[in-house]
Amino acid sequence: MISKLPKWAADLTEKASSIMTDMKVLETVYVSPNIKKIRFRGDLSRMNFQIGYASVIRVSDTEFRNYSVAYHNVYEGILDIIFHIHGNGVGSLYIDALKSEDELRISIPRGKKMYNGTIQRQFIFGDETSLGLACSILPILRKNKHQYQFYFELDDENHNVPELLGLENYTVFSKKNTFRNQQWISELPVFNTDEWDNANFILTGNVKSVQTFRKTLKERSRGNISSQGYWLEGKKGL
Repeated sequence: MISKLPKWAADLTEKASSIMTDMKVLETVYVSPNIKKIRFRGDLSRMNFQIGYASVIRVSDTEFRNYSVAYHNVYEGILDIIFHIHGNGVGSLYIDALKSEDELRISIPRGKKMYNGTIQRQFIFGDETSLGLACSILPILRKNKHQYQFYFELDDENHNVPELLGLENYTVFSKKNTFRNQQWISELPVFNTDEWDNANFILTGNVKSVQTFRKTLKERSRGNISSQGYWLEGKKGL
């Protein structure tokens, strides 16, 4: 979905029952000062949840933002989204202000599928904006008995967030431009063994980090690669 529309078009989009669903905030919790987990309740019967899909929330009169669903239960009509409250952007300000009993509309998930269940080894890379995807794929990886590894580049205050969210088999790296350096990436443990040659690589998060990681993988002919940049410094509404 386009991230910015004229107000009249945004009003029509939000009212479209074929796209948007009424939801209510059940509860909110700050996993860290800038990671907020919100549970919503509504009718999920029309929603198709796939790894890599995202739902849209209107965050101002004219702007929308995409968010990955971290957990869903269609029978109970609940879904969780993990938000990165970053800076004073319109999306962050809107999400930060949401509280229990607030009502809003959330779109049916759509996007690009990233999970390939036929591949035994699964490697997932991302940052704070990727935590929802990581939480959504973990039960699938466990159920299908994959070998899997998560790599996260996180701000220092978020280093313990993966543990608090119940993630496992993860390594946290400091966000010090390390994943903008191809040479540094090529020396990571995942490149020091042939076990991951045919893995399914899922790369999300910061555009520059995703592009650099993808380029390094492709130069080494590593596995099946799915990538989606979620944000880029200086660019709104990616």
